[in-house]
Amino acid sequence: QVQLVESGGGLVQTGGSLRLSCAASGDASGNYAMGWFRQAPGNERAFISAISRSRSTLGTYFRYYADSVKGRFTVSRDNAKSTVYLQMNSLKPEDTAVYYCAAGPGYTLRDVRGYDYWGQGTQVTVSS
Repeated sequence: QVQLVESGGGLVQTGGSLRLSCAASGDASGNYAMGWFRQAPGNERAFISAISRSRSTLGTYFRYYADSVKGRFTVSRDNAKSTVYLQMNSLKPEDTAVYYCAAGPGYTLRDVRGYDYWGQGTQVTVSS
């Protein structure tokens, strides 16, 4: 079992930045791939970003992004702190949503069905 708690959401102006954190407890988060999703009112939960469970032979994690956030958002993880981060820059009003982190085995990182554990979400609002 893994418990996930997101933080760092809030209200920001267009062009601003926020850093979301997802703190894991219970089973070691290092055993899981971690993903970020968001859900705006009336929309389905959508994939934003994910980071692999293990490193490549070069020592780096694999990172994945939705086209809508590529170049603006950066995912990272600190297994020693059991925390995953989502740095969000150049925010736009269309980024407004509830943001969720999730943990899973890492086989289908872009699909909500690929994750076993979810946080409660944190609201991000970008004003124009």
